[in-house]
Amino acid sequence: MSGPSDDSPKDRSDQEKSNAKDLPGLAAFAAMGTTIASCLAVGVLFGLYLDHLFHSAPVGLLVGIVLGTVAAVASVVKLVRRYL
Repeated sequence: MSGPSDDSPKDRSDQEKSNAKDLPGLAAFAAMGTTIASCLAVGVLFGLYLDHLFHSAPVGLLVGIVLGTVAAVASVVKLVRRYL
């Protein structure tokens, strides 16, 4: 009987090469996700700071979210253009 653990060495080396070839793509997606999260987080923190500074409760937060979203989109577009 042949089970899943009975892979030949040739099959394992082909599989390892395939996994190694996928790493740059996975790293690019991880960079995009990290970029989006960090841009939004900085925007929210900036908005909260503006709210605290000027006592304008939701306005600063909304401005920070918009600025963070714009920065995230611009950064992701820049990352994607690198691969096109």
